[in-house]
Amino acid sequence: MDKPFAIFDMDGTLIDSMGFWKNLASEYLHGKGIQQIPEDLMERIKPMTMSESAALFQREFGVTGNPEAEMNAIMNEHYRNDIPLKRGVRSYLQRLQDQGVRMCVASATAEPLMETCLVRLGVRKYFEFLLSCETVGAGKNSPLVYHESAKRLHAQPAEIAVYEDALYAVQTAKNAGYYVVAVYDSSAAHHWDTVRSIADSSILNWEEAISV
Repeated sequence: MDKPFAIFDMDGTLIDSMGFWKNLASEYLHGKGIQQIPEDLMERIKPMTMSESAALFQREFGVTGNPEAEMNAIMNEHYRNDIPLKRGVRSYLQRLQDQGVRMCVASATAEPLMETCLVRLGVRKYFEFLLSCETVGAGKNSPLVYHESAKRLHAQPAEIAVYEDALYAVQTAKNAGYYVVAVYDSSAAHHWDTVRSIADSSILNWEEAISV
């Protein structure tokens, strides 16, 4: 990667959290006494922000209270305690920093949760800022979070490498003119061949990427 700027997704890219997110909807809905959960629910909410998912749960399942705050509380415990960094990430970030690459994180996850997790894992120091899709008001089916990151970095899309694991995010970033690095995550394994074909380059695992 020879770009002077980099935007990193967090979940599934830097950290091994997608299993926790995959179980969040059922963990939350089961806690509300809802046992029958549609099989396609995870795929439907994957590109959504937390607030968009909360609105869907209220609309389709009739949940009461504050689902966004309650789901944030569940994930906050996981981010604070047990979600791990992917192996090799710290060394890869250090290498980019040594090369003078300016970096940030753009994620669908709320900024306080990103902060909590990345500080605990010891990698917050590599990023100039953390930006949530919630802050810009759109998920990664829209390029807004990338454009706002580029604006804050004072960079143009062609100067920026975007690291993503999800197909929809890779497509969005690529269509918006960014250099896209696809990062493998087991949660999106069924899309890996398609993701690789769209992206400009790919990383199967961070430890191998360090040695290249």
